[in-house]
Amino acid sequence: MIFAANFKMHHTRASTTEYLDQLDKLLAEAEYPFKTIVFPPATALQPSREWITVGAQNAYPEERGAFTGEIGLDQLKEFGLDTVLIGHSERRNILGEEQEFLAKKFAFYAGHGFQIVYCVGEPLEVREAGDEAVAEYLWEQFDGIDLDYERLVVAYEPIWAIGTGRAAKVEEIAATHAELRRRIARPILYGGSVKPTNIKEIASVKDVDGVLVGGASLEVESFFSLMVAIAPPQV
Repeated sequence: MIFAANFKMHHTRASTTEYLDQLDKLLAEAEYPFKTIVFPPATALQPSREWITVGAQNAYPEERGAFTGEIGLDQLKEFGLDTVLIGHSERRNILGEEQEFLAKKFAFYAGHGFQIVYCVGEPLEVREAGDEAVAEYLWEQFDGIDLDYERLVVAYEPIWAIGTGRAAKVEEIAATHAELRRRIARPILYGGSVKPTNIKEIASVKDVDGVLVGGASLEVESFFSLMVAIAPPQV
């Protein structure tokens, strides 16, 4: 299982450092066989820990240059980072990143050997149109993306379930992940209102290889409790 935490625009450098130190200690003591990734805001980027991979929520597809407000390969390399999140619905829908640009990002960072957590997801009106409409919508979000890239991790996040408290039904998750698995051999995560009360059910779904967590990841205890729910400590 992969447990990925997306802080979005939460936490400072100081609170992120404290969070990573606490979580790393908990993971070391538990020795869980889980892969853990944390995506802090750009101002809080720092080296990975022994048990935690730190990644960037966003990065521009250049080493450096005149791109105000962006971070590029040089800035990530300073911290020894090689993991990036690409295609999150908030980047697509709020900040207007189009598929061609996302594919350019993907190709650039894949070319530098990065682990890429690539996000796809559909709005509520597409979900309500049925499984066929969902599949068509999702596959369009893979235009220009190398599905055979060795360090690809896909994150399926239905837009209507992000931050709403409403997770997709198990049947919806199972059907969508099965559709994605037809062409994708790499890990597939589920994201969208994942919390301690539903993690065990979500993790039991075939073709769910982990979770991308937003709100429930902002506190160390909450995020770690997701792992405890899957693998309770041995007494």
